[in-house]
Amino acid sequence: MVRADRLRFAAEPRTAVRFPGGGRRHSMSHSDRTHLPDEVEPGADYQDVTVAYRLATRLLWEGPGSRTQRRRPPPRSPDRRGVTVPAPPRDQAT
Repeated sequence: MVRADRLRFAAEPRTAVRFPGGGRRHSMSHSDRTHLPDEVEPGADYQDVTVAYRLATRLLWEGPGSRTQRRRPPPRSPDRRGVTVPAPPRDQAT
């Protein structure tokens, strides 16, 4: 989470999320903003700003006989920060 008493952008921000490497994956991202619009105006002052950003990705196992697109997603379990992450498949060795 990011907090700021005052925030100003000199230029319109450009953002991108990339996942380098191989393998199929399922990814999602989401941000919750307080006092900050989705599209900011360069030079405008934003007061008492909070941004919480969540990003999650998981590799899809494609072992022998796997039908990844037709299988239900694996069960999810909370990690130590309280974020829900996919549990590893039971039939896959670690």
